Amino acid sequence: MPRQMRHLTLLLAITTLTAPSGPWALSPGPSPAPTAATLAKAVDAHYNHLTSLEARYTERYQGLGSDRTETGTLLLRKPGRMRWSYDTPHGKLFLLDGHDAIFYTPGDPQAQRLPAKQLDDLRSPLRFLLGHTELAKELDHLTLTETGTPTAPLYTLSGTPKGMQQRLRTLALTVDTAGTIHTMRLEEIDGSITTFTFTNQHENIATRDTDFTFTPPPNVTIINAANPI
Repeated sequence: MPRQMRHLTLLLAITTLTAPSGPWALSPGPSPAPTAATLAKAVDAHYNHLTSLEARYTERYQGLGSDRTETGTLLLRKPGRMRWSYDTPHGKLFLLDGHDAIFYTPGDPQAQRLPAKQLDDLRSPLRFLLGHTELAKELDHLTLTETGTPTAPLYTLSGTPKGMQQRLRTLALTVDTAGTIHTMRLEEIDGSITTFTFTNQHENIATRDTDFTFTPPPNVTIINAANPI
């Protein structure tokens, strides 16, 4: 399987968005510096309340002699729908329609499809974008590092995702005090690093069912993927 497609497994588990919300947002005004536990709860609470999210993303992969950067637009909707629309090539996408995952690159004669329930087993760290789980329970050895400035504080939460120790060395989320994720950095066991940067985030926006429906272009067929996309 191509290396590029293997890295798309990191996008796959934003599929069940029903984690309970809680009163964990950090209080406004002067307050003690957050701990790893309190900031993780703030991230959970921030994304648990969302019904949809749109953001611009930059995805950078560094590893095995490659340094590749791609950009595009991410659209998410509860429950279990997402669309990664890439800028280049125009029309390239990765989509979850609530039942299946589909990956397509313009010019390919086939689009690949895999049942979403198989993708859940991969436990992709990107589930944290919409509060699928409790961050503190999903990351072993959770630590907190201050990475911003006094006027614009940012913090990096780092740990090892449970169930992915054989693949990922660390997952690092850079967040603000409101619990908004700005970057996500994944370091694999082989040393390769994938970093997602999110900007222009718009929450609870109106979406359409067609946003999460894949209509193959003429002469393109959909095949069942033999392995996880």
